[in-house]
Amino acid sequence: MTARNVVVHRDATLLARAVAARLVTRLVDVQSGRGWAGVGLTGGGIGIAVLRSLAESPARDAVDWRALDVWWGDERFLPAGHPDRNETQAREALLDHVAVDPARVRPMPGPDGPDGPDPEAAADRYASWLADATTPEDHGPVPSFDVLLLGVGPDGHTASLFPGQPALYDDRPVVAVHGAPKPPPTRLTMTFDTINAAREAWVVVAGADKASAVAMALGGAGRVQVPAAGINARQRTLWLLDAAAASKVPAGLTRIASP
Repeated sequence: MTARNVVVHRDATLLARAVAARLVTRLVDVQSGRGWAGVGLTGGGIGIAVLRSLAESPARDAVDWRALDVWWGDERFLPAGHPDRNETQAREALLDHVAVDPARVRPMPGPDGPDGPDPEAAADRYASWLADATTPEDHGPVPSFDVLLLGVGPDGHTASLFPGQPALYDDRPVVAVHGAPKPPPTRLTMTFDTINAAREAWVVVAGADKASAVAMALGGAGRVQVPAAGINARQRTLWLLDAAAASKVPAGLTRIASP
């Protein structure tokens, strides 16, 4: 298991700004060495706040946006442009404000996509796109994202991997989720194998309602009961928390408190 580093910021606003700054640095570093970078995005309040902070930052122009591959870790199975889609929110917060290459932005299909209202076929299609994007340095069937952003729900879910659900046991790269305990019930999600193929996973969490889930995930819970506990990227898993979300983190874990 790679190291889990925990960085705590005073509040959600500072957390979003700090993660945005950290993301710029990471992407610039990777692009300077390889020429391009790959990132997986998440949704949720703090995930979108990070993207909004990045769009508002003067440092954003240091990133070569046209040399960035953009993916999503999960998506609500809703039509393109629906306000509840992670893609729609990410575009409004960041992607519509930077010069991304449209061909390198790869949202998960919805029911208006090429497979129609068949989420299983849509999941298979997304998995095939991932496979087509792999390079020899990935050493597997999916790309190793330079950064995969993830969130955690109060129930411990991450992406659309919910406690006790079949997707937790699935070894396919992307699967359809039915009967999700929060709306909408039908979703697409990357599975643990894809998530943990990332070079770095950044778990960004804000709010006291997430504190128990964060503490359990970092305290040794199993991933079936607390899916966020199963996040274990290839090189580094970084937990980026606000003080409220970190308030129940077990003593003895590495914590780097910022002002």
